[in-house]
Amino acid sequence: MSAIHLGPQDALLVIDLQYDFLPGGSLAVPAGHEVIAPINRLLAWFGDEHRPVFASRDWHPGDHCSFKEQGGPWPPHCVADTRGAEFANELALPDDAIIISKADTADQDAYSAFNGTDLAQQLRERGITRVTVCGLATDYCVLNTVTDALDEGFETLIVPEAMRAVDVHPGDGTRALDRMVARGAVAVRIGDHGMTALSVS
Repeated sequence: MSAIHLGPQDALLVIDLQYDFLPGGSLAVPAGHEVIAPINRLLAWFGDEHRPVFASRDWHPGDHCSFKEQGGPWPPHCVADTRGAEFANELALPDDAIIISKADTADQDAYSAFNGTDLAQQLRERGITRVTVCGLATDYCVLNTVTDALDEGFETLIVPEAMRAVDVHPGDGTRALDRMVARGAVAVRIGDHGMTALSVS
């Protein structure tokens, strides 16, 4: 295992830590609340190093195409300007976090934080070449964000302890992690003073 050192090239991407994806929410990810503590450790470390933080959020209209009433697979969730769409209060997002809203029109869904947003442009404008990705859910929005980050040419670190899966089919989360690593993402573990690279078995 090797230590990860943050530099001017680094940014943190926190994916969809919204109430509707947490216990009690309309589309709760099992044990989704367990990611908040490790993500807060990452936020503190990136803050200490003065590195930018991006936080994505689903920001759906009430008639979004992903909702079952419109023929989609999911119950209504993360409707713009409702509590379910808010970031968890326990999440220690810095005041200067850059918010990326996605899937904010009725006819387009977006699992990836890059899909239909200016995230890639904002990263490049800041000279970012490596992103660390965490959040919800491993097998949907995290997976798609990571694969898009790699397609956009960003070196990508993933933090398995800071993500949880929906697991519609048992093992989806593990398969998603394997897919991300196979595509070139580097899995890391949070330590006392940052992150170290590791292998996902």
